[in-house]
Amino acid sequence: MHADPQEQQQRLAELAGKTMYERDPASRALGMTLDAIRPGYARMSMPVRADMLNGHGSCHGGYIFMLADSAFAFACNSHNANTVGAGCSIDYLAPGREGDLLSAEAVEQALAGKTGVYDVTVRNGEGRAIALFRGKSHRVAGTLVPVDAPGATTGAA
Repeated sequence: MHADPQEQQQRLAELAGKTMYERDPASRALGMTLDAIRPGYARMSMPVRADMLNGHGSCHGGYIFMLADSAFAFACNSHNANTVGAGCSIDYLAPGREGDLLSAEAVEQALAGKTGVYDVTVRNGEGRAIALFRGKSHRVAGTLVPVDAPGATTGAA
């Protein structure tokens, strides 16, 4: 008995996310975790540490950007096709504070050919939106996980 296509795509997204996380020392070094992944979607979180604060005592925007960018990367690679960022923008709405657990939710808005568009909302622990990020992706050659690997399926979208 074969799993239905949605189950196969979900398993592939999880395997691609696990593989990518293991290969991502930058995200891991900042304490980021991959909390959820499915085709075209990823949610990551990161605690704001004292060494991430700027001269105003709030989380440096670069760290907020890195969290949003990582969630974007995991969402656009969730189809198991090697995908890179082609451009992005971010709007900061409110500060992150020391001790906050920031969460970034990336949602695929469009995917056509080799190009995708993703929106990422970064929220603090109270659920307040502190940044909005939009990224454009571009697919390149190859896959994260070989399509013949255990648990993988063919047909990277």
